[in-house]
Amino acid sequence: MAKSGHFVALVAAGILGAAGLLVLIVVVVQERSAEATSPGKPGKISYSAYYDGTNVAIYTIDPGGGGKFKVTDKPGYARNPAYSPTGNKITYSGHDGIDSEIYTISVSGGEPLKVTDNDSNDSQPDYAPDGKTIAYVGFDGNDLEIYTIDVRGGSTLKVTDNDTDDLYPSYSPSGKKIAYEGYDGNDSEIYTIEPGGGGTFNVTDNDSNDSQPDYAPDGKTIAYVGYPPSSQEYDGTNEAIYTIGASGGGNSSKVVDNASAPSYSPSGKKIAYLGDTPADAAIYTIGVGGGSKVKVTDAGVADSEPSWGSQ
Repeated sequence: MAKSGHFVALVAAGILGAAGLLVLIVVVVQERSAEATSPGKPGKISYSAYYDGTNVAIYTIDPGGGGKFKVTDKPGYARNPAYSPTGNKITYSGHDGIDSEIYTISVSGGEPLKVTDNDSNDSQPDYAPDGKTIAYVGFDGNDLEIYTIDVRGGSTLKVTDNDTDDLYPSYSPSGKKIAYEGYDGNDSEIYTIEPGGGGTFNVTDNDSNDSQPDYAPDGKTIAYVGYPPSSQEYDGTNEAIYTIGASGGGNSSKVVDNASAPSYSPSGKKIAYLGDTPADAAIYTIGVGGGSKVKVTDAGVADSEPSWGSQ
């Protein structure tokens, strides 16, 4: 299961070198976000980048480029941004000097709120549509599972519970399902599950590794990344974004090659994504059917993990 191995490598790298180049390399090539997009008028795109040469931080930018703003400005890296449904807050995974925890912060910056506080690495957060709960990936002592927690912190609920890694939670717009990457014994596939646990449903079922799901704002479609089968080598470029009906079945539709980390626009008409890895990684947008591709970031540094917010 190649993708789960990539995530474990990321966590280890974060512990060993939170402010160093090693973290930068792993984040760009292997660590991607997945999050739900709330319906509405498209606003800014948040993403992680390494502009100042000291820490990976969260930034926002206009979908057409320009208007770049640095949101986080604390020691230690910040990554995996995901907008709140109203677009006024961002949740993310940040390093507290010991391990990775989940935080929230105003889109205008300021003092972040620490949501999780434990002795393991928490990452890949995603807001529920009502803005009251955050789903995220945590370690249960054996493997990586999906949890939920109140946005103010407190007790957690373990959503998935098995012997393999579950990654990249993405709430459905109704809040009744969470899409995620799971392992079926052969490769990684896209699943959905009820937020309280149970009702697991296999959305994709093929011989490739599928990852990083993101629900469309209407809840009918899920965008995801298809990687090569485990029998083939992943070279950093042979990945693509696809869409599939949330109820599974039927054929998937390819949107764009050499692309990952899809995030629907609040209108559902476009997808923001990470493209041109690993040589010239940048954030792009594209129509859901392909075409109308726009390069959003072009700073010659490591941009990744886009999340498209509402106004």
